[in-house]
Amino acid sequence: MTTIYDVARLAGVSPKTVSRVLNNDVPVKEATREAVEQAIQTLGYIPSSAARALRSQRSGLIGVIMGVADENMQQTDVHGGLPEMFLTQGAQQIAAQMGKTLMIADCGGDSKRVPDLIRQFQQYRAEGIICVSESHQKIRLPFQPNCPVVLLNCFDDAGTPAILPDDENNQRRLTERLIANGHQRIAYITLPTNIVATQQRLQGYRAALWNAGLVVDNALIATGYTDRSNKIDDLWAALNNIMRQPEKPTVICCGNDEMAMRVYGMLRVQGVKIPEEMSIAGFDDHRQIAETLYPALTTVELPYVKMGKRAAELLLQLIHNKQPEKMPLQAERIMGEVAWRESVLTRAILP
Repeated sequence: MTTIYDVARLAGVSPKTVSRVLNNDVPVKEATREAVEQAIQTLGYIPSSAARALRSQRSGLIGVIMGVADENMQQTDVHGGLPEMFLTQGAQQIAAQMGKTLMIADCGGDSKRVPDLIRQFQQYRAEGIICVSESHQKIRLPFQPNCPVVLLNCFDDAGTPAILPDDENNQRRLTERLIANGHQRIAYITLPTNIVATQQRLQGYRAALWNAGLVVDNALIATGYTDRSNKIDDLWAALNNIMRQPEKPTVICCGNDEMAMRVYGMLRVQGVKIPEEMSIAGFDDHRQIAETLYPALTTVELPYVKMGKRAAELLLQLIHNKQPEKMPLQAERIMGEVAWRESVLTRAILP
């Protein structure tokens, strides 16, 4: 194995000079730097990250625990792992820019595995840990690690720094856009009512109607999935309940894009044209669904990549003590963009 002494011998300098070039911590003459870099390339020398970590007291490692969940909540894989993949992708982009390496472990929704994973990351001297959930939910850390922690797509009662989607304002802004395009009878088929996102999105939906001076008609609100198993019978019941109202809605908001895709099919079985006879809006901006459907689905983004980036930025700030020791209990919420597409018909706005 090539060592720093081999590089020094080939470049005609001391091992200390090679170290200075590698660490870029002391000025070195340009000719000397070029000789050292050429020797490194010729010999294929790879610096020891462990040795550098000992010198700098920084390992350069960030632990990521995926699949962190409420121990009392049944987990499902609604998006085939997409949320966690995009959340981690965002964190990876920032970590790479800062010369950090992610160590990723998946606890698969089993809260009993989290303590061991935290300990393993600490054994590897991880500078910080990001805990990632597949859905917006409350969790509980088994203990406080001896390094900074940021929760991503989840939160706790202890006030651990957290990055969350702004579910309430995202649904509010989508509903406001529907109202601005002439819709006043706006139905909403929700995800299970016992999950955090549903409650917050309902608040946003109602706020948009109230702010526009419109009545919130509870007959137009139905639960599409009564639990996290996404049973199709529940969705049929919710849709039929809405469609049999004496005054039908002009647009149906769906709890997520997958639900919207199913509603497309159900309405077409009933001979209802989209958007001519019924407009549809989703939530997530799951591109493989939203852009493939015909007509393309109007929806609002769940900003997973942005959230991942912000979580990594916040963690690095904590690692380098650029934030106050006591973080605010209020989590930081990230808004997504409304993706306006052809599934919503613009109606004449009455004076």
